[in-house]
Amino acid sequence: MAIVIETFPVYPLGCNCSIVSCEETKEAIIVDPGGDENKILQYVSENNLKVKQIIHTHAHFDHCLGTSNVAKHIPGSKIRLHKDDLELYDHLDIQCRAFGIHYDMDEVKPIDDFLEDTEILSLGKSSNMEVIHTPGHSPGSVCFSIQSSEYRILFSGDTLFAGSIGRTDLWGGDYTSIIKSIKTRLMHLDDDTVIIPGHGEKSVIYNEKKYNPYIN
Repeated sequence: MAIVIETFPVYPLGCNCSIVSCEETKEAIIVDPGGDENKILQYVSENNLKVKQIIHTHAHFDHCLGTSNVAKHIPGSKIRLHKDDLELYDHLDIQCRAFGIHYDMDEVKPIDDFLEDTEILSLGKSSNMEVIHTPGHSPGSVCFSIQSSEYRILFSGDTLFAGSIGRTDLWGGDYTSIIKSIKTRLMHLDDDTVIIPGHGEKSVIYNEKKYNPYIN
């Protein structure tokens, strides 16, 4: 069954927000609504999507700023995050102040439930997305993997970039952990798996195995 992936950078730091949907059932999952909620909601409305979950690769503010407003306009959608990043989510205002951005915590919707490592998220009738816990950029960083005969895709958040890795100098970051996460949890994926990172351009697993200086 065909899936549709729409990815676009959102304000203020160019986080790649992805909307993954089933072509037949119109069920959808939003990954990292980091801002520009009107753009996200417009795409959902124009394509008649039924958003079941709003999921996050981690809880840095640039991946969460649009979360509450998007959820408010899509009744029944669940906000989900790994539990180890809940403290970050609960202090989005402090994160924003460090970058000179105002954020009203009174408007924040709570997390509905937590993502679990190896959990399978269903999308439509036959498509699945696996949660992969990859601590290092933050304690609760996760990636989302779609691996089937038709699709091999990894939403890597800020864990793995084209030719680089995520920062580890922010709260909860740990260089040893992120390298271990990448090598043990991501590098076993098929070489042709397309990587959609939290910022910047796409890559494939093969290129990162061969050319990424942090992995080699």
